[in-house]
Amino acid sequence: MQYRRRFKWRAGNAVELIVDGEQFFPIMLDSIRQASHSVLMEFYLVSSGQIMDRFIIEMIAAARRGLMVRLMIDGFGGRKLSEPDRLRLEAAGVVILVYNPLKWSKLTQNFARDHRKLMIVDQTLAFIGGTGLTDEYWLAEEAGCPWHEVMLSLRGPVVCDLIELYNALWKRCTATRLPPGSLGAEVGPAMMKVCTTEGLYQQGIKLSFLQQVNQSSERIWLATAYFMPSRSLRRALRRAALRGVDVRLILAGPYTDQPWVFHASKRYYQRLLSAGVKIFEYQPRFLHAKVGVVDDWSSIGSCNLDHWNLRWNLEANIEIREPRFVDQVTAMLSADVQHCSEITEKAWHARPWHRKIREYIWSLISQIVLRIR
Repeated sequence: MQYRRRFKWRAGNAVELIVDGEQFFPIMLDSIRQASHSVLMEFYLVSSGQIMDRFIIEMIAAARRGLMVRLMIDGFGGRKLSEPDRLRLEAAGVVILVYNPLKWSKLTQNFARDHRKLMIVDQTLAFIGGTGLTDEYWLAEEAGCPWHEVMLSLRGPVVCDLIELYNALWKRCTATRLPPGSLGAEVGPAMMKVCTTEGLYQQGIKLSFLQQVNQSSERIWLATAYFMPSRSLRRALRRAALRGVDVRLILAGPYTDQPWVFHASKRYYQRLLSAGVKIFEYQPRFLHAKVGVVDDWSSIGSCNLDHWNLRWNLEANIEIREPRFVDQVTAMLSADVQHCSEITEKAWHARPWHRKIREYIWSLISQIVLRIR
C-alpha cells in the first residue's frame, strides 16, 4: 500500500543552488566527513566507480565514528553497485535498503521505482536534486559528459519534512522506525515546501506545477531531461503562451541516455511552437536537470514531469519562494539557453523526411509503452 504525504509551506529556510557534479560532489562528501550524528541517503542511480568509491570511503569512516549511516537504493537504478562494494559498506555498519528488488513474479510492479535523490546529514542539512552516485555526473571521458545537473543544499525547518519523507519509506519497507527529526530553527528568508509524487496514487508535483502554470503572468521556464508531458500540462503551456506568458522549454539535445525519448518527444513540438512556446535543445552535454521557474516560484528535484515518472515513480521536489534564489535559477537557465539550439517553427517544418519518419515511429512505440499498466 502506498503512503501519502502532504507537506505545508515552511518559512525560515536557507538554500544554495549548486550546479554540476564538479561542484556539488565535493560539498556533499565534505558534509559526510564533518557529520557527527547521522547520514541518511536515498538515490535512484548508484553504480560502482570513482565517485562512488569516494562516497564509500566517507560513509565507512562515518559508520566507524559511531554515526547512523543508512543508504536506500533502487532495485533497478542500483543494480550496478557491485557486490564487493555492498559488502564493504555492510561490514562497516552501513545499513543498505534495496527498494523493490527486480523479480519476474512481480510483472509490471517491477516498473515501480524510487527515483528520489536525497541526502540528510545530522538532521539539519539536506541535499536534494537530480544527481545519482555515478561517474556520469562527474567525469568527462566521453562526448556529452559529465551530465549537466543541479543539487540544492538546504537548512531550516523544511529539513524536518524531508526526514519524515525518508523515514516513512524506510518504515514502509522495513517495518522499523528511524529517529524522527525536529522542527529546526529559522535560518534564512526562503519559503519552502516538500512536494512529492507516488505513482498514480499521489500526483502532487504535477498538480502543483499545473496550478502555477495556470496562474502564471510573466514567465514559465522549464528544464527537463525527458520531455513526455501529460496532455493537461501541454495544454496549460500552450494557453499560457497564447495569453503572452514567456514560455521556454530547455530540453535535452543530442546527448541523452534515452534516445527513443529524444525522438518520441518531438511529436509535441508542433502545437507548442504554433502557440508561441519557445523550445531550446541543450548541446554541450546531457541536460539531466529538472528545474522549473514560474514567475516568483521555483521547483527543483527528481521529477521530469513525464508520463513514465508520474505513473510509476516515487519523486521528490522542493518548491521555493525567495526572490534572490529565483533570480539565481533564472540566471542559470539563461546561461544554459546560450548553449542551446533553438527550434523555430520554420526550422521545424524544414527538417528532413527521414527525421520525420524516425520521430513518428518512436512516437507510436512510446504510446504503446505508456499504456502499460
